Amino acid sequence: MIQFEGDALALAPRLIGVTLLVDGVGGLIVETEAYRRDDPASHSFTGPTPRNAAMFGRPFHAYVYRSYGLHWCFNIVAEDHGAVLIRALAPLVGLERMVARRGGPAVLCAGPGRLTQALAITGALDGAPLDLPPFDWREREGVPDIVTGPRIGISKAVAEPWRFGLRGSPFLSRCFP
Repeated sequence: MIQFEGDALALAPRLIGVTLLVDGVGGLIVETEAYRRDDPASHSFTGPTPRNAAMFGRPFHAYVYRSYGLHWCFNIVAEDHGAVLIRALAPLVGLERMVARRGGPAVLCAGPGRLTQALAITGALDGAPLDLPPFDWREREGVPDIVTGPRIGISKAVAEPWRFGLRGSPFLSRCFP
């Protein structure tokens, strides 16, 4: 059984290798980032707002927000008001639907904006429980070889090694140092 308990730092590496499907479309999670409540880069750091309300709800719910007003980002709410950003998937199921949604086959799920577009995740799923449809989770097989490094695209707490990835995956949003 998939262990979704724990704070964001415990949950983020445990999600590497787990399969995520949304309405039957998805793949293997190959990259995540952890954001804790006491982390100045976290949306929950300054307290509850209408935008981050899902982070102050129950764990294992979706936190979906717009990045720079352009792209949706999909997070899993963790314990203690943290979240795990799903950065990249190895696309496995529903490739034709992903290609149609993305406008072509290039880099289907490498990066949070591309991933949400390929899986049709929007703000309508913000706060949704992740143990109910349209979400379907499948346990990882074995223990993946996980690499860690600094998070991407933030300006605070940039040195924290809270980005996790599947070593050698060609589907990462960016290579690890």
